[in-house]
Amino acid sequence: MHQGNCGPRFGWAFGMRPENFGFDAGNFWGSRGRSRGGPFGGGRMFDQGHLKFVILRLLDEKPRHGYEIIKEIEDRFGGMYSPSPGTVYPTLTMLEDLGYARALPEEGGKKIYEITEEGRKHLAENQPLIDDIFSKIAEFAQNIFGEPMMEVHRGFKNVGRAVYASAKGSSRTPEQIRKIKEILERAATEIDGV
Repeated sequence: MHQGNCGPRFGWAFGMRPENFGFDAGNFWGSRGRSRGGPFGGGRMFDQGHLKFVILRLLDEKPRHGYEIIKEIEDRFGGMYSPSPGTVYPTLTMLEDLGYARALPEEGGKKIYEITEEGRKHLAENQPLIDDIFSKIAEFAQNIFGEPMMEVHRGFKNVGRAVYASAKGSSRTPEQIRKIKEILERAATEIDGV
């Protein structure tokens, strides 16, 4: 966790995970417990086998490279979660083995994956589950990035700009830095009380 000198309350600005500022992935995904490799400090983002449905749905939208699948999932989570290549590529291989997807070689040795008719049939058979998975993804993004949280994010941005802007081109004095720290600590205490 990168907290710099700002203390734990402002570590989110330096790459801390959402669970460290109040997001509980276990509760969000139905209290299914935590396991290694998940996006929120060990919590598993998808239940066992659900990632294959996400990937199949994305391939149903259009053929994609593996890295495009990773990027699309990350985009749908507003950048808060990105599956590792170590989960996506084996899942693509499994989908190929099941006959639900196929890889087409391209120049440079890259593969582009597309859904098969068998894969479309599998999607149709599991449509309610897949709709539930994608509604949870949309709900997650809305809870983190929808209004009024966007107003809070803009407030954070303004605070960050004010804290890190040098005073008229010069560096801040130790006294100014101490005052900024006191202001931020007071703000954190007030926010905790809300």
